[in-house]
Amino acid sequence: MSEPERLRLLPWAGADGRRCYLSTDADGSGYVARLADEVEAVQLAMGARLVERASEVLGASGRERRARPNELRCLAYGLVEALRDALRVAESRGGRGDRP
Repeated sequence: MSEPERLRLLPWAGADGRRCYLSTDADGSGYVARLADEVEAVQLAMGARLVERASEVLGASGRERRARPNELRCLAYGLVEALRDALRVAESRGGRGDRP
């Protein structure tokens, strides 16, 4: 008896901005599943680098230059996007029973 198919939330949105799902078997080892794993890894790594950058910018002492409003706005947009990606990865992995 074969394993039932599952739906996996993919780490990207469709052309219309809606969520994309992959119907996969229990091991989820197909091409699109592996591609999704790679995209998730890149998204999380980019988020980690952005957090490091934010720490540098926000941690500057009074003696050092102060961040400009445009720099802070760009940083905030990047952090929001990184958080959105991380939450999608967490939701996808939680739905698969994976550990983060």
